[in-house]
Amino acid sequence: MASNGNTEPKVVHGPAGYVLEDVPHLSDYIPNLPTYPNPLQDNPAYSVVKQYFVHVDDTVPQKIVVHKDSPRGVHFRRAGPRQKMYFDSDEVQAAIVTCGGLCPGLNTVIRELVCGLYHMYGVKKVLGIEGGYRGFYGEQCLHSSFVGGYRGFYSRNTISLTPASVNNIHKRGGTILSTSRGGHDTNKIVDSIQDRGINQVYIIGGDGTQRGASVIFEEVRRRGLKVAIVGIPKTIDNDIPVIDKSFGFDTAVEEAQRAINAAHVEAESVENGIGVVKLMGRHSGFIAMYATLASRDVDCCLIPESPFYLEGPGGLYEHIEKRLKENGHMVIVIAEGAGQELVSESMQNMSQQDASGNKLLQDVGLWISQKIKDHFAKEKTLAITLKYIDPTYMIRAIPSNASDNVYCTLLAQSALHGAMAGYTGYTSGLVNGRQTYIPFYRITEKTHHVVITDRMWARLLSSTNQPSFMDPKSAHEDNKEVKPLDHQFLDDTMLSNGISSFLPPPC
Repeated sequence: MASNGNTEPKVVHGPAGYVLEDVPHLSDYIPNLPTYPNPLQDNPAYSVVKQYFVHVDDTVPQKIVVHKDSPRGVHFRRAGPRQKMYFDSDEVQAAIVTCGGLCPGLNTVIRELVCGLYHMYGVKKVLGIEGGYRGFYGEQCLHSSFVGGYRGFYSRNTISLTPASVNNIHKRGGTILSTSRGGHDTNKIVDSIQDRGINQVYIIGGDGTQRGASVIFEEVRRRGLKVAIVGIPKTIDNDIPVIDKSFGFDTAVEEAQRAINAAHVEAESVENGIGVVKLMGRHSGFIAMYATLASRDVDCCLIPESPFYLEGPGGLYEHIEKRLKENGHMVIVIAEGAGQELVSESMQNMSQQDASGNKLLQDVGLWISQKIKDHFAKEKTLAITLKYIDPTYMIRAIPSNASDNVYCTLLAQSALHGAMAGYTGYTSGLVNGRQTYIPFYRITEKTHHVVITDRMWARLLSSTNQPSFMDPKSAHEDNKEVKPLDHQFLDDTMLSNGISSFLPPPC
């Protein structure tokens, strides 16, 4: 096993190439911790379960498709209740905080954390931190707050949460705790955790939030505090690595169908109608890709991972004209991060960033809509009617659907099982259909992207029949960055085979 210093990963190696990327435990840096029996063994809800507790050696493989001679590979600790607890339920004071942008399912996760702690473990003291990370060290205040039909008092941006106060919050979008970007002062946050006697912190947010949680955990460990720091991954874009998907993604794809259907109706109802729909996806085009595949009404899907160009042979304009002449209408789906390199410098300030450090993107949907209008007005080849639909903020703000509600329950319950068992410094996530505990560094090491040399993108291209290219010489394994194609290869091989492309032609 690797050294368990403050910054080194906790890795276990076994026979046949087995690797366990384990998560930290309170006992790693606090000696002689007392343990307590898990009350679930006496819980009527678990009395019918054949095995109350997850076996200590249960792990989940990161990859399940292997060859017979392949090493067993990387595994993660399986989530679930443990026989030994490292917290006395009466002494637990938990805190829940939501950070970053809105996402369907936030309130469901909050509800299930509160109800799970209360009903499964008898934890009666759960606090909600208002306003994201800033809420930990906000100005002193004391006034009443009305949450979920329950009126209570809070101080320093804190709300007392009970099963009664969160009972119906899953039925509405947003987050009852409010949220913000940035505001991460690690020392102030940990000082606040100490001052308030908090010993479990559940942090719901995306990759930036999880990086912040990792830093908070390191400071908690440096101070030797018995505090479990637990992350629950939240990103509507589905761009967090390792995990199968993030909560809210299914809801986003489902809701995006309404916008695509509206664009299709608009386009189909006029001669040479074009419907343009912009969907979320700053760096990863998963929502656009899956919504396109689910819809079957989309003629072209543009995502950040797949470059495209407008003019010339094989360009977007040529494809639009061809599709309009064939069908009389067309629907284009574009992810918000697609084509940003094409937007002129005069229309965006590349140095602008939001409070989380994300580059502020130009509205590529408006831009490309205007470019299409200008092109056909100039060329006078077709008289088009274009409708642009941007449902992004509507999608973010809706309640989660049935699938995501179930997933949120699994994430929340898995997170609190791990905290009660003394695990810390981890994110609760689904890997190959199993709930696991993933160390923070694996969640924050990179961004999950659509692999345009993968079968899923090929399925989309087959469904939409849109132009693209695929260079077998530069194909890479999954999750590896795809390099741009060599123009000479494109010229000599691809075009000779009649395969068009959205990349600019060679100079």
